[in-house]
Amino acid sequence: MDAAPFVTVFFLILIFVLLGTLTYTPGVRIRLPVAEDLPGTEHPSVSVAVDPQGRLFFENQLVDETALSRQLRQLVSTAPEPLTLIIHADREASYSTLVHVTQLARQAGVQEALLATMPRLFSKDSPLTDSSDR
Repeated sequence: MDAAPFVTVFFLILIFVLLGTLTYTPGVRIRLPVAEDLPGTEHPSVSVAVDPQGRLFFENQLVDETALSRQLRQLVSTAPEPLTLIIHADREASYSTLVHVTQLARQAGVQEALLATMPRLFSKDSPLTDSSDR
């Protein structure tokens, strides 16, 4: 059996993987903190993302505080039941920024605010647990 076809396919796969890692992915990287067994919500929700520099993103758009407040008020007025704000904050975002976003949401009429987290992929005792998640 000749190994040349197998080596050729291997190198083609390697090229595709390398080119895939070099492609530009638009967006902002948000690294959520890791947590376990946190409650969710049964209410309709809206999401706001906060990057490490404290910039706010709503509906995949960079927004300022006044625009966010206006859009939240509009959503609250048209919602059939109370809304929950889910804050997707980077683990490096400041606590004061998170409190400020929560206050903006309360002023707009949002009843509840929750912080989004990532589930732990491995158990705490696993040697594969990433120490940077702690």
